[in-house]
Amino acid sequence: MQLDELTNDRFLRQLEDGSLRVASPDDQGNWHVHQDVKQRILTVFKTSGLTSFANGSVDKAALAPRHFNTADGVRLIPGGSAIRAGACVQTGVVVCPPAWINTGAYVDVDTMIDSHALVGSCAQVGKRVHLSAGAQLGGVLEPIGNRPVIIEDDVFIGTQAAVVEGVIIRRNAVIAPGVLLSASVTIYDTVNHTTHTGEVPQNAVVVPGSRPARGEYAQQNNLQLNCPVIVKYRDHNTDAATQLEQALR
Repeated sequence: MQLDELTNDRFLRQLEDGSLRVASPDDQGNWHVHQDVKQRILTVFKTSGLTSFANGSVDKAALAPRHFNTADGVRLIPGGSAIRAGACVQTGVVVCPPAWINTGAYVDVDTMIDSHALVGSCAQVGKRVHLSAGAQLGGVLEPIGNRPVIIEDDVFIGTQAAVVEGVIIRRNAVIAPGVLLSASVTIYDTVNHTTHTGEVPQNAVVVPGSRPARGEYAQQNNLQLNCPVIVKYRDHNTDAATQLEQALR
């Protein structure tokens, strides 16, 4: 059956059970955006009218907040979190209040979504990821060909870090608190003496850094620009530093 033949409700249920995804990897680890799925999400917005819900909120009628029971294996802790219809949240995920997971997002098994964290529309989050308090994953629906934010398995994202504009964080990477990553931001790799744009390599440990601003005026005033810096690649010592998430499960 073609996506445009599905009712809104059936389409959203398939997003929620993971049988449909906005993006998925192939056997070589290359991610592919499914534009037809993103387009169908936009159709839901366009064809669904506003309604009021029992909690006093107003939203598109098709996009009511999701509800869970013990059989789902999801810990949705009370306190103001919301998971919108069409978001996939797999078994073992813990959501601490308040947090927000938007339509089209995919959150894989045993991931921790801490307080004030955002998983934006269509963001793809892998297994055993830790999104620390205040971490922000940007959402994207349009243009439909644009890649969403992708966080692969076993990534640790520190508090107040932000990943936007379709950046990919590869497996086992560590993003320190306060790091800002977007498609245009250059990531400086002090280990391999190179740079990266739009992608954090596997096992990389990224911290906030700075570099001198260019131009005579900037030099005269010693101006600096923020930049993310890879200071090492993850080893057993780094793993020990991230075990805190296990105590919170």
